[in-house]
Amino acid sequence: MRRLEMSKIIIYVILFLSTLTVLVPILNLLALSLTDPSKAHLMGGLDILPKGFSFINYQLLLSNPLITGSIVNSVWITAAGTFLNLLLTSMAAYVLARTTFIGKKLVLLFLIVIMVFEPGLIPEYLLVKDLGLMNKLTSLILYKAVNVYYLFILMRFFQDIPEEIVEAARIDGAGHFRTYTRMILPLSKPGLATLGLFYGVFHWNEYFRATIYISEPAKWPLQVVLRQFVVRKDNTSIIGSQDNLFNGAVNFDFASLQAGTIILAIVPLLILYPFILKYYAKGALEGGVKD
Repeated sequence: MRRLEMSKIIIYVILFLSTLTVLVPILNLLALSLTDPSKAHLMGGLDILPKGFSFINYQLLLSNPLITGSIVNSVWITAAGTFLNLLLTSMAAYVLARTTFIGKKLVLLFLIVIMVFEPGLIPEYLLVKDLGLMNKLTSLILYKAVNVYYLFILMRFFQDIPEEIVEAARIDGAGHFRTYTRMILPLSKPGLATLGLFYGVFHWNEYFRATIYISEPAKWPLQVVLRQFVVRKDNTSIIGSQDNLFNGAVNFDFASLQAGTIILAIVPLLILYPFILKYYAKGALEGGVKD
């Protein structure tokens, strides 16, 4: 018994230290972004409390049309892209998991080949160009509308739904569409929420293809602006316009503005997680069928 308690203590300590390694850098960035620019140089790498509390960095960032426009673009890409992903993935998963048709094995083999041998960037670029989607947000929304790996995950989830439930719906006269919308989807909320989170994080963090397909800064998502400002240290688009806006009356701190930009990029995901994680606690099918 004593060994068991000691093992739990060790596990808790390891988990606590692991949590600190993730939480402290985020809190440090938050504190730096809320620190007065004149005192930002006093902040250390482990400080989690701001020195001279101030919202000036967020005021500067959110008054920049490039930042606000990129946030709107990212929200639209993530929302529309995730909705399209879940719609197409769930429809394909239902057809492949709950129906039979001629050539089904060939379709599954084709999907496996696609998953293993993914097309390269050049054919993808030529396709986007031929479809007239260059410099359009639609190119980012339509990219990987169906992730084959996620499709197989959802197929497995649909296959685990007891056949008795589907048979009961068919006896009541429900067709495929009603069975899909009224039975399969409501019983698959945990799986849909999980894939929705995966798809949403993918769309929100996508920047590589945005740099290739989107040439107009006004259409950049937030991650591209973040890369320009934080990684490439291009401060002219951020600080230059703000200096004109405030007539040079505000002292800027480059590191504080960088931290504020990073916080703006990760806060939406941190807000989204609690709403998704509640679906992990219990399966929606618990108690649904009595033997």
